[in-house]
Amino acid sequence: MYNFNDKVNFIWKIAELLRGPYRPGKYGDVILPMAVLRRFDCLIEKTKDAVLERSKTTDIELILNSITGHGFSNK
Repeated sequence: MYNFNDKVNFIWKIAELLRGPYRPGKYGDVILPMAVLRRFDCLIEKTKDAVLERSKTTDIELILNSITGHGFSNK
């Protein structure tokens, strides 16, 4: 995969394999988030072990909810 078109074709080939239960017009809804998650995984590769270790002792959901303002109370 030396150029952009090769990469695009590669991703679409994977999409064709994964579309299974998805209608052709909708499987892009799955492929894009998967590509974004993979990119995040690549970006944190060097610190992933430390992040995973920290997540064992930190309430990640609470932190993310407070940052995004989407926290819910049990009241």
